[in-house]
Amino acid sequence: MTTSTTSESSAATPLFDLQALVVAVRRRRRLWCSLALLGLLAGVAMAVLLPPPPSAATKVLVAHAEDQPNDMGTLIRTDVAVLGTTRIADRALKTLKSAEDPEDFIRDYRGTGLTNNLLQIDVTGSSDEDAVARAKALADAFVADHVRRMRETAAAEAKALLDQRDRMRGQLNDVNKEIGDRSPETESDPKKSAGIETLFARRAELNSRIADFDQRAAEARTGTPKVIAGTQIVDAPRAVRHSLPKAAATNAAIGLVLGLVLGLAVAAVRTVVADRPVLRRDIAANLGASVITELPLRSGRLWQRRRNRVARERLTTSLARTVRDSTEPLSLLELGCAHSTSVIALDVAGALAAEGPVVIIDGLPGPQLAKRRPKPGDPTVVSGDRAATEPDQGRRIGVGSVAPGTAWTDLQYLGTQTVLVVRAGHGSAAWLHTVARQLADQRIPVIGVVLIDPDPRDRTDGTLWDGLHTALRGRSERPALRHGTDRQRTERLPMWTASVQDSDQEAR
Repeated sequence: MTTSTTSESSAATPLFDLQALVVAVRRRRRLWCSLALLGLLAGVAMAVLLPPPPSAATKVLVAHAEDQPNDMGTLIRTDVAVLGTTRIADRALKTLKSAEDPEDFIRDYRGTGLTNNLLQIDVTGSSDEDAVARAKALADAFVADHVRRMRETAAAEAKALLDQRDRMRGQLNDVNKEIGDRSPETESDPKKSAGIETLFARRAELNSRIADFDQRAAEARTGTPKVIAGTQIVDAPRAVRHSLPKAAATNAAIGLVLGLVLGLAVAAVRTVVADRPVLRRDIAANLGASVITELPLRSGRLWQRRRNRVARERLTTSLARTVRDSTEPLSLLELGCAHSTSVIALDVAGALAAEGPVVIIDGLPGPQLAKRRPKPGDPTVVSGDRAATEPDQGRRIGVGSVAPGTAWTDLQYLGTQTVLVVRAGHGSAAWLHTVARQLADQRIPVIGVVLIDPDPRDRTDGTLWDGLHTALRGRSERPALRHGTDRQRTERLPMWTASVQDSDQEAR
């Protein structure tokens, strides 16, 4: 039985609650919106304060003797790598008559292969004129180096072919000499006649190979002028104009995206690490009490104020009825919303003032009630120390806090039953468990939870059906006798609970 219950509980509780994470990250929109705005401003500031240096660009058409239609860009990548060598940089610096170190000059330019035969060279300089001069020197140095390498390659290939031809000619001379040494009488001998035919066939083969080597050497020499003529500067060096508005817009967009991503990541990490429940379902489960109503932290927009006011009036009426019908004093204990709790206490006391004197026992650590300026007709507010010594002056409503540092044993003097006023996302799950455990140890039943600043898109259920014996809705039960038995049964009568949501739904 225990194993089955444990497995069902594990299946019901997800390992990673994506809905709670999304809601918590959305509630931290100030954080990631601020980081996104900071990234946008940083991008604009970088564009204004750190403008790009003057630069120039040129394009070079590079011809290769080994060009193939199916080349995947290997040759142009080789040209880019050759452009970034100290040999090219040194030749360009000599043309510019500059004493700059070639290793330092390499950092000021880069090559980009646009196609298999088109190379773009981008250079930075101290001014537009200097950048253009550097680009021209680099392009000329690269073209000269490429032409020289192609010539040397063609010359080396032609020389190797001619050397092969010369060796073939030497073998041909030996064959011709051997044929000339044969006497005419040997033609009558069949064996010697076959040897002569072999020599003639060898001479024909050598002549063919010599002609082939001559042709290949000629083709190697012929291909060099094509490569030389094909390698040239096709786009003259020119200064690159930078648009400040365009650069600012680009940097701002990049900064906005990076800031937004960073903000969302930080918000998600903080949500997982802090483990602060924001959903009705989680807050009710951790406190062991049902959510009876929801109120915004602020008055809200103009079209929401009437709805918020109606919800607050309903809560005041419900709590006033609870105080009126109960012989036990009621307390309001806040967690992260002292101001809202003090306002609720004043509203309830004002609703009960017509029936007799009402005293608010101020146990809040802040000045929300103690330092307020009383108005005519406001209820009497006394501190917790004075309440213990002064005689009973009528109905009492205690207002206290369950924030860290609370004196738990003093809470029972504020009221023997309580309503928790909790701000969503303020307390961690561990602290909510601590609050519920400490109140249970003090035998102070929690009859309901007032949720402050709820998520407007929260659709979870904040009602605990197994907590009817302490819930505010449980006070509407009426005992009745069964026919023929002495056992009592209870009929659950519905009781409204106020809530304020964007969808006009009410938490039941």
